[in-house]
Amino acid sequence: MSPHSIPPVVFVGAGPGRADLITLRGADRLKQAEVVLFDSLADPALREFAPQAHWLDVGKRGLRGLPHAQSWRDGAGNENTGQATINALLVKHARAGKRVVRLKGGDPSVFGRLEEELEALAAAGIGYEIVPGVSAAMAASAVTGRPLTRRGGGRSVSLTTAMTHDIGLRAGRHADTEVFYMAGKQLAALSRSLVEAGWPGDAPALVVSRAGWPDELASDHAVDTLGLATVLHAGRPTVVIVGAGARALAVSAPPRTRLAASRTFGERARKIRV
Repeated sequence: MSPHSIPPVVFVGAGPGRADLITLRGADRLKQAEVVLFDSLADPALREFAPQAHWLDVGKRGLRGLPHAQSWRDGAGNENTGQATINALLVKHARAGKRVVRLKGGDPSVFGRLEEELEALAAAGIGYEIVPGVSAAMAASAVTGRPLTRRGGGRSVSLTTAMTHDIGLRAGRHADTEVFYMAGKQLAALSRSLVEAGWPGDAPALVVSRAGWPDELASDHAVDTLGLATVLHAGRPTVVIVGAGARALAVSAPPRTRLAASRTFGERARKIRV
């Protein structure tokens, strides 16, 4: 097939949780898809937008025990898919003239390995379109009523991944609000790294797992006690918000059941109304 006749590959941000968090444009592109390469954290209900398409599971499962991540294939999730394999599949199906959607959890450009896949398409002479999505940081802010930016005291936000293959966890103090993705397995290490970077031990820290899902959990901590949230959020996609954006608002919010951590008795979670 001539490169000029190959349809562009569409990267769609599925949002951080349930299917109704996808954008209208994202849903429209799914409806037109013939092949969908999807990530582990995408809601299986999204398949309803494209029942005619061939769905390929190319998820990376650094986190285990996620019901929604395994339910695509009758309860049996695939093992992690290598990035080179994903790149090759994108090129293969696009060259076959198929309308290909690459469905990524959250926003494709935030810790979604978008760069590698765009480079693979460029090398093959294949075009692309990117449909942004709601990222986990924004979802965590929304479900807890904690704006990431605050007038006067929260003018900057930094996004960092807590999971890397080549270097160890590195936390800094680069912004008024720091957000750490994929932090669930490294909360204790993150706590130590934050203190070493100059954050006060009593600085506010908010841990949110499965933001955007019915079973989302949120717990309040201080930087020096983050490690005590490990059991509560174990095996769940987790973001940590530190600094200005982690502080609870002084005004009353509509009643909502969420979890906060007590600094006593091992900082066990207790239900409160906020």
